[in-house]
Amino acid sequence: MEKLRLKIHRSNRWIVAICDSEIFGSKFSKDGFSLDLSTNFFNGEEIDTESARKKIRQGLAEDASFNIVGEKSIALALEEGIISKEGIKNICGIPVALVLL
Repeated sequence: MEKLRLKIHRSNRWIVAICDSEIFGSKFSKDGFSLDLSTNFFNGEEIDTESARKKIRQGLAEDASFNIVGEKSIALALEEGIISKEGIKNICGIPVALVLL
């Protein structure tokens, strides 16, 4: 079963941080670009895809913003319709998407 890391930051507006579990804790850097998944920002609970799907839907109901990193997390966001393929960028070969609602 696939595992993702998901953390909800609650303030005036929710920010949902999602990344693939196997890349959590990593740092990537190339050609002046960097991606740091070792910070507290992505240090949420490790959950399965269906639990992540429910939390994404909950975040949408709360008008959340999303930070999504990794192939599995991006695939789930595509399935849920919160991103399009055109909104996916690659940083050091890792797919990344931001959703600001």
